[in-house]
Amino acid sequence: MENTVENAPEKKGTNKKFTIVLVALVIFGGAYGAYKYMHGQAHETTDDAQVEKNMSPIIPRVGGFISKVYVKDNDLVKKGDTLFTIESQDYQVRVDEALASLAAAQSSFDVSKADVSASSANVAISDATIQSNLGSIDAARIRAKQANNDYIRYQNLYNNQSITKQQYEQALTAKLEADKQVEILQQQRNASASQRNAVVSKTTVASKQTSVAEANIKRANAQLEAAKLNLSYTAVLASVDGQVSNIKVQPGQMVNPGQSLFYIVDNIETWVVANFKETQLEKIKPGQKVGIKVDAYPAIEFEGEVNSFSPATGSRFSLLPPDNATGNFVKTVQRLPVKIKLTKDNKAENVALLRPGMNADVDVHVQ
Repeated sequence: MENTVENAPEKKGTNKKFTIVLVALVIFGGAYGAYKYMHGQAHETTDDAQVEKNMSPIIPRVGGFISKVYVKDNDLVKKGDTLFTIESQDYQVRVDEALASLAAAQSSFDVSKADVSASSANVAISDATIQSNLGSIDAARIRAKQANNDYIRYQNLYNNQSITKQQYEQALTAKLEADKQVEILQQQRNASASQRNAVVSKTTVASKQTSVAEANIKRANAQLEAAKLNLSYTAVLASVDGQVSNIKVQPGQMVNPGQSLFYIVDNIETWVVANFKETQLEKIKPGQKVGIKVDAYPAIEFEGEVNSFSPATGSRFSLLPPDNATGNFVKTVQRLPVKIKLTKDNKAENVALLRPGMNADVDVHVQ
């Protein structure tokens, strides 16, 4: 009996402490619940987010054996830096061949052009000769007409026995010589005209040959430029500022055009892709402020803003997108990728710490 009476006050004290702890837990739980409710009304969060950067693949435009590699894994490079070179002897030979073809085409063009000039000069000479022949023919016709008139008069006089036969024969001879001279000059004119036509035809052929030679020059120039481009492509350059990674090429290795060899991670632009549930998207709008925490650096909070929404859910870009029209249908909440750009308020040294693929927690301020 005495022990029971002595223990009674201790029981009351214990109950009082329990009540205080219980009340404190209820108050704390209610306050936390109210805070989470209010926070949920003004924020949309997800931990399904990753850091992204542009990753530029290094792809050679020409094939060949690698002669030298200038970078190692994780080296920082600037745009235009030489990453590696391909043996260039074969491509230099093609440049030399293209130069020789261009020189031959240029020589052919010069010869054709000279032929055109010579033919044009011959046409001018032929035209002058024809014009001269026309003048001579006109003069000869006048003389022939005069000689014919004289012959008719002398013939009448001879018939009347007013002149001697010798005088009549002289008039006849003069008429025949004048007529023959006209015929000879006409034959010369016809020959000059034929010669001119032949020269014109030759000029036409020479002009066409010149056009062909000019086309050959253009083709040779194009081949030369292509050969020079291929020669320049033997030096593979960095297309952007960034950091190289996963370098597995060695001198002496054979590479093919279009073969992806390694990557340059672009350090200029960084963003986050957050995969929100479709039930969270109602309040999210472009331009809203976003708080970002990266798992690798929990003490740093990055600032961003909603930039854009993907045109389709992530499952639609998978290799085998789901087809709900077949089999038993089980509704699954889909996720839509949302692009979040980092703002300029972030410190550059903090942004430089981020690497593509890092996990992040995203908090969108929807109000």
